[in-house]
Amino acid sequence: MADILAQSTGRRKEAVARVRLRPGSGQAHVNGKTIDNYFARETLVMLARQPLSVTDTVSRYDIDATVFGGGLAGQAGAVMLGISRALVAIEPGLRTPLRRAGLMTR
Repeated sequence: MADILAQSTGRRKEAVARVRLRPGSGQAHVNGKTIDNYFARETLVMLARQPLSVTDTVSRYDIDATVFGGGLAGQAGAVMLGISRALVAIEPGLRTPLRRAGLMTR
C-alpha cells in the first residue's frame, strides 16, 4: 500500500468524513466499499468526486474515506470537502480553482 500523501476532514450538516489521498489510479473507497456502491445514486457519486473533476486529477489519486453521521447527501458533501482540502494540502495552487467552483466552503 502506498504512503498517504494527505489526510483531511470534511463536514456537512451532521456528517463527518476523514479522507486520505494516495498516489494511484483513481479508485475510491468509502467505509470499505467502492464509492459507487456506497453512494447508491450517481448524483451523489458525482458530487463526492467533483473536486477531482474540477482539478483534472481524477486518475492521479486513490481515495480512502471514512464517513459517519448524517444521511447520504450530507456524507457525499463531507467527502467532497475532505477531498478538496486534501488536494490543497498536496498542491496549494489548486486552491483557486476549487474556491471558484465553491468546493472549499462548508
